[in-house]
Amino acid sequence: MQERKPAPVRSDAQRNRERILEVALAELTRSADAPLSAIAKKAGVGQATFYRNFPNREALVLEVYRHEVQQVSATASQLLETHAPDQALREWMDRLAQYAMAKAGLADAMRKTTCAPGALAGPGHGPVTSAVALLLKANEEAGTIRPGVTPDDFVLAISGLWQIDPQGDWHGRAERLLDLVMDGLRAGAPGA
Repeated sequence: MQERKPAPVRSDAQRNRERILEVALAELTRSADAPLSAIAKKAGVGQATFYRNFPNREALVLEVYRHEVQQVSATASQLLETHAPDQALREWMDRLAQYAMAKAGLADAMRKTTCAPGALAGPGHGPVTSAVALLLKANEEAGTIRPGVTPDDFVLAISGLWQIDPQGDWHGRAERLLDLVMDGLRAGAPGA
């Protein structure tokens, strides 16, 4: 018996899904409790189309999060193509900080979705971990950071980003924190 391949997604269906995600990102960033009906209406789709794509709030929030994390993570390899490894790492850290501050509302929606009783666990940070691993490996090979730093070490070191108030002077505070992290990564580097 031959396996059936899934039917390709129609272009109008794909456009509807992308519009829903675009509107959901904006609305959930503004308010974690944005009504799903308002998101559907602003996206210009009917309730049936909306729920065919996203059967519940959790599915929508997780997909918006996954899509955004994928976008930030993808920039790691792009930066390595055009920058020296240490400059690529530092630029990527700035982009991660901008993402974290701009998406503070989305983070609230994620917490509400994944921390509710009976909720599914939040999505893994696979793409971010892969991006960090790529950047760390390039820097270790170039001798611009100390050897042996793991993606878990790096994420722990920058976790202070999520403690910064996005409504305050987040940019200056994030820059100082990330400069400290870079200084720590460079300490003990073979090329230092």
